[in-house]
Amino acid sequence: MSVDVDLEGLTGQVKGPVLRPGDEGYDEERSGFQAGFRHEPSVIVGATCADDVRAAVRFAAGLDLPVAVHSTGHGIVTALRGEGVLISTHRMTGLELDAEARTVRVEAGVRWEQVIKAAAPHGLAPLNGSAPHVGVVGYLLGGGTGLMGREFGYASDLVRSLDVVTPDGTLRHVTAESDPDLFFALRGGGGAFGVVTAVETELVPVARFYGGGLYFEADDPVELLRAYHEWTLTVPEQLTSSIGLMGYPPAPAFPEPLRGKYVAHVRFVFNGSAEDGERLVEPLRALGPRLIDSVREMPYEEAGSVYHDPAFSHAYFGGNVLLRELDPIALQTLIDLAGPGTPVPCIIDIRHLGGALSRPPAHPSAVGGRSAQYVLRLMTGGMAAPPEAARPVHQRVYDALKQWTVGRSLNFVYNDGTPVSESQVRDLFEPETYARLQSLKSTVDPQNLFRHTHNIPLSPTT
Repeated sequence: MSVDVDLEGLTGQVKGPVLRPGDEGYDEERSGFQAGFRHEPSVIVGATCADDVRAAVRFAAGLDLPVAVHSTGHGIVTALRGEGVLISTHRMTGLELDAEARTVRVEAGVRWEQVIKAAAPHGLAPLNGSAPHVGVVGYLLGGGTGLMGREFGYASDLVRSLDVVTPDGTLRHVTAESDPDLFFALRGGGGAFGVVTAVETELVPVARFYGGGLYFEADDPVELLRAYHEWTLTVPEQLTSSIGLMGYPPAPAFPEPLRGKYVAHVRFVFNGSAEDGERLVEPLRALGPRLIDSVREMPYEEAGSVYHDPAFSHAYFGGNVLLRELDPIALQTLIDLAGPGTPVPCIIDIRHLGGALSRPPAHPSAVGGRSAQYVLRLMTGGMAAPPEAARPVHQRVYDALKQWTVGRSLNFVYNDGTPVSESQVRDLFEPETYARLQSLKSTVDPQNLFRHTHNIPLSPTT
C-alpha cells in the first residue's frame, strides 16, 4: 500500500496538519533553529496532542517508515530524508505548574522561556541551559547541563515522570517505579526509544542570582584560559561558569564594542548574595579592562542575558569532549589549533562541571561522564565554513586532548546531518550504560523506527 493512499486514513485520525513535499506549509514545518540542513521527510505530522503522535507512530510502524521528531530544531543529528515520518511537536504547548509541590508538567513543544516565566512569580526556577529558547524535552533527553548545574546537578536528575509514545503506538506514563529501565534511558539516553509527549520535573527555589558576562579583548587567549582555569579551582558549587572565545564579525548584529575583535567571554551564575558574588568575581575583573561588563544581581527571568545566545536561526556544526581536568599546557595546543588565525574559524567554549554534576542522582540515569570537570565545545557557524572544512580542524583538537577525555556530552553534539557511527554513540555513555540502552532498544523498538537521532543500535542478539 502506498504512502499516498494511507495518508487519507492518517489525516482522518489526527487534528494537526499532515503535509507532503510541495504542500503549503511543508518547508515552514520542517524548519527550525538549525539552518544548515533540514529534515526532508515524505510525510510531516504536525501533532497537537499525544493522540496525534500515537497515530503518526502507528502509521509509520505499519509501513516500516523511520520516524524523527522535531520541536525547536536545535539538535538535529541525522537528517531524515526520503521515505519517513517527521513528527513536529511545537503545537503541544500545555504547561501546568504546582508551586506548592515545586513541579511543572510541560508538553513536548514547550520551551524553557515559557517555564521560566511561569515559575518566576512563585520564586522558583527550572534547571534550564544557557539558551531559554531551547525546547524542554529535547534538552532533558540529553541530560541537561544547566546554568546552575554545579549546585543542583543535571536537569534530568529532577525529572519525576515522562509520557512517551513507544514504537508500538502505546502511550506510557513512565516513572522510576513503573518502568525503571525506560525511566533510566529517557533521562540522558536521547530520543531513540519513542516520542516524549510530556514531562514532569522539579523546580528549584531560586528567584534571583548574581551573575552575567565579562567580555575581554583576548590579545593573549592562552593566559586568559589559564587564569579562568585557576579561578574555577577556587569557587563554590553555588557558582557555575564558562568561558567562550570567538572572533566577532564587524556586523551590526553584534554589540559595537565586540565588532571585529577576538573576544573572551566569561559567563557565570552564582546562587548567593551580591556581596559574596562581588568577592568571587573580583579576580576575573582584575584580569584587565572589560569591553562589556554585564555582571549584576538580577531576577531569574533575565537568565537568558548571561550568555546572550543568539535566538535567530543560523547554520552551525560542532561537537564536544568531556575532560577530567583542564591541563594548562594543553590550552596552548587548543589555541594553536582552533584559536585566532586558524584557517577555519572556531568558537571555543569551556564549561565548568563538577559539584552536583559529578554526584549520582537519586534514580540512576543514562547521563555519562560524571567524572568530568569540564566540557570543551567547538563550533563553527555560518555557511562560509562548511562541515567538510570544519570537521578535521575540530578533530585535531579532540585528538590532542584524548589523554584527558572521559567521554562526550549528548546535549552538545551538533552534527551536520550525516549518519552517526556506532563508535560516536558509544562515546556518549559509560560501557555498562550503553549495553543497557542497547538491550532496551531491542525490546522497545525492534523495528528500529527511531534511528534519526543519537541512535542506539539494536542488540547483536536481536
